[in-house]
Amino acid sequence: MRAAPTILHLDMDAFYASAEQAAKPSLRGRPVVVGGLGPRGVVATASYEARRLGVHSAMPMAQARRLAPNAAYLVPRFHLYRAVSDQVMELLGRLSPLVEPLSLDEAFVDLEAGGTAGDTVSALAIGKELRAVIRAVTGLTGSVGLAGSKMVAKIASEEAKPNGLRLIEPGTERELLAPMPVRTLPGVGPTTADHLRRAGMTTVDDLARAGEAELVRLLGKAHGSSLHLMALGHDDRPVVAERDAKSVSVEDTFDADLHDRVRVRAEVERLADRCVQRLRGAGRSGRTVVLKVRRYDFSTLTRSETLRGPTDDPGVVREAAARLLEAVDTTGGVRLLGVGVTGLADYTQEDLFAQAADARAEAGGTAGTEGEEGRGAAGAEADRTVLEAAEELAARQWRAGHDVHHDAYGHGWVQGSGVGRVTVRFEEPESAPGRVRTFRIDDPELRSAEPLPLVRNPVDYSSWPASLPKSLSGAVSSGTESRP
Repeated sequence: MRAAPTILHLDMDAFYASAEQAAKPSLRGRPVVVGGLGPRGVVATASYEARRLGVHSAMPMAQARRLAPNAAYLVPRFHLYRAVSDQVMELLGRLSPLVEPLSLDEAFVDLEAGGTAGDTVSALAIGKELRAVIRAVTGLTGSVGLAGSKMVAKIASEEAKPNGLRLIEPGTERELLAPMPVRTLPGVGPTTADHLRRAGMTTVDDLARAGEAELVRLLGKAHGSSLHLMALGHDDRPVVAERDAKSVSVEDTFDADLHDRVRVRAEVERLADRCVQRLRGAGRSGRTVVLKVRRYDFSTLTRSETLRGPTDDPGVVREAAARLLEAVDTTGGVRLLGVGVTGLADYTQEDLFAQAADARAEAGGTAGTEGEEGRGAAGAEADRTVLEAAEELAARQWRAGHDVHHDAYGHGWVQGSGVGRVTVRFEEPESAPGRVRTFRIDDPELRSAEPLPLVRNPVDYSSWPASLPKSLSGAVSSGTESRP
């Protein structure tokens, strides 16, 4: 535990939904729900307006629609969220070399390691400045917790929501934690909480009073000892700058089971390409390709193939995933598909692109050739059929919330589509709420577009935190909690 509150936890407020409201003026102040929109979809994030109606993350989308029938329901736009997250993480990196991202919208920062704060007053000033500059740069709000440990800093940011700051003075942790439920502590999930409840422990104070020996008896040495220390307010976990991922994967759950084998293969190849994009985005390569298939009866099959060395070549990953699919029985239908890469490395084996051709040669083809000449006309024609099916599928998908551009009306976003029509609202992040138009789904003037920046002319923060614009700086009060 530290003597000063120099561990900061930032949690962006309702991140996905807030980004959508910032991008779409007509949705500001309205309930917004982001997630999978099909009958099997779940809520990823709900705006605070939707939360007041009872909608929350991980809720089935069908239940959310019953609770909030008039909300705006949108599919995620991860390319937008990732761009905003990069802006936020870059700001955090200016505070300290020790930044530990937990997700796109959440991170710990060791202010002491960055020399930006060493006591309560300086930590509070940095917390206030950080919230202000994040708002100026991204247009979004975040909540900040400051404390002497990671555990308490995260609790503080949760208590500060939405759009607030909470500082917990070191030495007051035990008093703060005592009345809180046991699930407040890291590592206490539903099963552990139920086990503790049966033993008569429902609050953190109950755990502290039970003693280490009793918790060890109930939960085992490692978990019991760790939980007892945390119940007393002790948490010495350091902020770790690099959280090394063990794998990269993507998966999709389909609104209706897939029965067409050509469609299944097209989806596998599309997922393989998305997986490689994510892999390259992380600057990594991988050696083992993994295919996940959940069938109509909820049985889940996983197949893997280990390559000769690490790769980030989409052709290699695509063909490995396709080979794995050949060994899976999809009779009856497929409800979920996933493609992943494990055995990650920081380099790529240069000659790995030849593996696909080598594998075909072992199956009776000609090694070292590409396209129709090496695979034969039938193989090339099958590839074309798969790719055309995938392209046709993508072309007719106008997903609610995604960006479009019309030659006559400019930038907009899809409100909905069906029966050969797509409805678009034309507006931009800094415009007034826009007008709605409906088009044929094959209108030649309408096409997909990239998201626009949420803030067109962000404040120049290149000298921050040494020199924050005075218009963003607020006087540091003597309190430990602040909201606008």
